[in-house]
Amino acid sequence: MKTSANRFQNIRVYWLAFIVYWGIVLFGYDTGIAGGVVSEPYFMAHFGMLNPDGSTNTAKANAVSSNVVSVLQAGAFFGAIASAPTSAAIGRKWSLLGFITIFAVGAVLTTVAGGSRGIGYIYAGRVVSGLGIGAISAVAPAYVSECCPKNVRGRITGMFQIMVAVGVMISYFINLGVSLHIKTGYRVWRIPFAFQLVPAGIMGLGLLTVAESPRWLASKGRTDEAILNLAYLRRVEPDDEEVRHEIAEIEAAIREEREARQGLGLKEAFLGKGNFIRFVIAVVIFLFQQWSGQNSVNYYAPQIFKSIGYSGTSNSLLASGIYGIVKLVATSIFVFFLVDSLGRKASLFISAMGMGVFFFIIGALLKTYPPPTQAANPPPASKAMAAMLYIYVCFYSLGWGPLPWVYVADIFPTRTRHYGLATASASQWLFNFVLSKVTPTMVTNLGYKIFLMFATINIGGMAVFTLLIPETKGRSLEEMDVIFGSVKREKRQADIQRQEQMLEHEVNETTSERSLSDKV
Repeated sequence: MKTSANRFQNIRVYWLAFIVYWGIVLFGYDTGIAGGVVSEPYFMAHFGMLNPDGSTNTAKANAVSSNVVSVLQAGAFFGAIASAPTSAAIGRKWSLLGFITIFAVGAVLTTVAGGSRGIGYIYAGRVVSGLGIGAISAVAPAYVSECCPKNVRGRITGMFQIMVAVGVMISYFINLGVSLHIKTGYRVWRIPFAFQLVPAGIMGLGLLTVAESPRWLASKGRTDEAILNLAYLRRVEPDDEEVRHEIAEIEAAIREEREARQGLGLKEAFLGKGNFIRFVIAVVIFLFQQWSGQNSVNYYAPQIFKSIGYSGTSNSLLASGIYGIVKLVATSIFVFFLVDSLGRKASLFISAMGMGVFFFIIGALLKTYPPPTQAANPPPASKAMAAMLYIYVCFYSLGWGPLPWVYVADIFPTRTRHYGLATASASQWLFNFVLSKVTPTMVTNLGYKIFLMFATINIGGMAVFTLLIPETKGRSLEEMDVIFGSVKREKRQADIQRQEQMLEHEVNETTSERSLSDKV
């Protein structure tokens, strides 16, 4: 039976994605863990967030919580920028191994805070962890995308958001467990922060078992290694026709890029023919993703649920945990069953419209039925708003959760992909930083209006933007140059045929030499 018919043909690609995306579990975990930690009464008392009478000092609590959350994004912004030259120089695999080590150092710093080691240790640890996680968020999708066959690339690269959802869900339930069983002591924050080292260790060890990106090897002139790695990932022989065609396509694209942009440096990456619009799309798509409202809920889920009537730390954390489960299930269903059937544009449009509608409903309910200040159980209106949030996150998971990373990984050519992913990731972290810094104040000052604001962005900005970008579903990475006008379709086909002929000639020569040797 032909190997391509083997149902497990891409098992090595899935394994690579599984290992690499443990770094993305950390991405999700770190976005979800801080909001719960800083809302714990013992944490607030220990780090001076309470008034002398025991009530919460709202201004101080907002400042500390926004700092603990946002300094991670500040570090991640610079980590994402540093990832481009690093991964271009030493490869995707080894750069990820270095970045996960940096992350682990930051995790240790946050864990040891307490007593004489004040909140500065948490701030410093979050910055250092951010450097690592920001770089990982840029390199990981490029690495996975470069190793995926195009027929499953959307599904596999979409695992990025599944792993984010896994990390967020784990963080919510660890916070809930700590809230229920550990009321005082440094373990209130040391257990949640120390747990970061578990996925970091899995990723670090797992990276030793995976292959380097064939596209990166080809871009460095290491064609023989690229063929071997590609054949390994596809589970076929190196002289397989499909491998030869894919390598020919990769090398044709690399040769065109080098011929057209030789010696242009950063100007090439950002202003080369057909490139600038890709960078604009990458920045804008993450601007909208961050201001869709989802990360405000992610980072400050306990506070958001308190604002709609889930008073008490355990109540709000339990509601947050259910939110995390719904998000994980919805994301998984979309990535595994819908991402490669609906297409990128349709998914993004439906997602934006659905989010906007449900945020308008939540805003209207919160305005009409404001929750009581103190209540043992959430009133019916609060339960309805929580249900709307759960439905909202289903629409988020349908498009604007997983697809921005898939889309950005789709559109950049091999030579500039690391710059494109680094720019996209840095933009994501920059907007993330701004959002996480201002969300506590917005929740306090805007009330129901924050949901109306996000609803307007969802429908008026994100849905319209979706209609303006090209579809990338089912297109190879090398076809993106044709879509964005970097090269004409006829020239690309001619280059592919020329490269296939050269490789076929090499194979024939090798076969002839072996025949002569056998005769001798």
